Amino acid sequence: MASTPGRAGGAVAPYSDLAEVYDLIHADKPYAQEARQVRELATQAAGRRGGTLLDVACGSGRHLEHFTRWYSCVGVDPSPEMLRLARQRAPRATLVRGRMETLDLRREFDVVTCLFSAIGYVRTVAGLRRTLRRFARHTAPGGVLVLEPWIPPEAFRTGLVSHLVARSGPTTILRMDAGVRRGTLSTFDFHYLLGRPGQVEHAVERHVLGLFSRRTTESALRDAGYSPRYYPKGLTTRRGLYVAVRSSSARPAR
Repeated sequence: MASTPGRAGGAVAPYSDLAEVYDLIHADKPYAQEARQVRELATQAAGRRGGTLLDVACGSGRHLEHFTRWYSCVGVDPSPEMLRLARQRAPRATLVRGRMETLDLRREFDVVTCLFSAIGYVRTVAGLRRTLRRFARHTAPGGVLVLEPWIPPEAFRTGLVSHLVARSGPTTILRMDAGVRRGTLSTFDFHYLLGRPGQVEHAVERHVLGLFSRRTTESALRDAGYSPRYYPKGLTTRRGLYVAVRSSSARPAR
């Protein structure tokens, strides 16, 4: 964990200054189980048990480290701090700094993943459509996109207070937030209290995610050249899951 995540009470960059805290907060998330689920669904959809995989918004590599057991992997993330952690965790993967909205690796993959609701960070419907077209350009004909969405508008609960507590050795971390909806955007100020022997620090991260309905997402997937199937249960976050096969005849989306 970084020794100084930010000035007391000051805002820090999402998934950057608090990258190592992020891993501690989500230490109980069953990444291995989710990775196996993704592989099984991708295999069912495309009939390929291996090949190449692109993990968009790979973060600190917690899913990626498991994907490298079955695929030749590339991970993309905008945060250099997250990528530093991912390099330690998934040394066999190729890691690239970049944003999903402007992704241009000039190659195609058998499987493309975008998990843990990272797609919400594109914020707008136009951004969603643009990003899914980018994903399609990186998905081989007959290949599959596995997309874990953010909360849809009808399910978002304004003002709901949530918290997570984690401990690692002498360090205790508390994260608390209350989401607010403004139109089609959800905004969260994550407040962190980081307690170490003799001191407690406070840092704040602001996260803004777009709220996209199932109809909007499926329409954007089809327009990008995919045939989507929706799984309401999804992975362990229970936010649903889209498994979308790119048409073999579809031209690269622009």
